[in-house]
Amino acid sequence: MSRMRGHGIAVGAAGASAVLLGAFGAHALAGVLGAGGLSLWHTANGYHFWHALGMALAVLSAREGRRAWRLALWLFGLGLPLFCGSLYALALGAPRWVGAIAPLGGLAFVLGWLALGNALGAGFPRAPSE
Repeated sequence: MSRMRGHGIAVGAAGASAVLLGAFGAHALAGVLGAGGLSLWHTANGYHFWHALGMALAVLSAREGRRAWRLALWLFGLGLPLFCGSLYALALGAPRWVGAIAPLGGLAFVLGWLALGNALGAGFPRAPSE
């Protein structure tokens, strides 16, 4: 039970940080960043929110004996700093090479969705053969 509590805390932290970073971008950075920086920030924040929700779905799909949901949760958690973090950093003026990290996070997100699909699909009975 405590392991599930930890997963729930990770989901809550991902969602809360998405809200806080979205508000920071909208209020504190609106007059500081140019249009390109704000666009990057907005992209990062959108992916941050969607993947926080993906993390929640992964935890909700937890089933005894299935590990795909845990892999999805881990991959989404890895993708957040790699993809979103690199875009947030670029928006704040990080060197361009930081952008090379984003595809690794994107790959983690894609693999996370595939793992989540596997976790969710495992809960459905197979169709009878004809």
